[in-house]
Amino acid sequence: MNNQECKLDAGKLRLSLVPTGVITAIAKVRQWATENKYSDPNNWKEVETSRYIDAMFRHMVRFLDDPDGVDDETGLPHLYHLATNVAFLCDRAEKSEKKGTLPWNSQD
Repeated sequence: MNNQECKLDAGKLRLSLVPTGVITAIAKVRQWATENKYSDPNNWKEVETSRYIDAMFRHMVRFLDDPDGVDDETGLPHLYHLATNVAFLCDRAEKSEKKGTLPWNSQD
């Protein structure tokens, strides 16, 4: 019996392939937001998709202008905020794909 037969992992995502730095970066932004700005850690689910697209572009431009730059409000790198906005958009895309539509095709 090989390891696949014992563990039955065939076809499952190998999340260990994700660089931990991106997970840590997103966690830092989310933790700052929850502790300092928004009391509800799930409030991001109620925000319009277009606002995340705009925020993503703002942080991307700031990052491209100054790769070492930090957000004025949080003191965290723009790259971390960029990753967080991309994560929110990826979450929306994954859920929308299951319904057959993408979130940026809607009017929100």
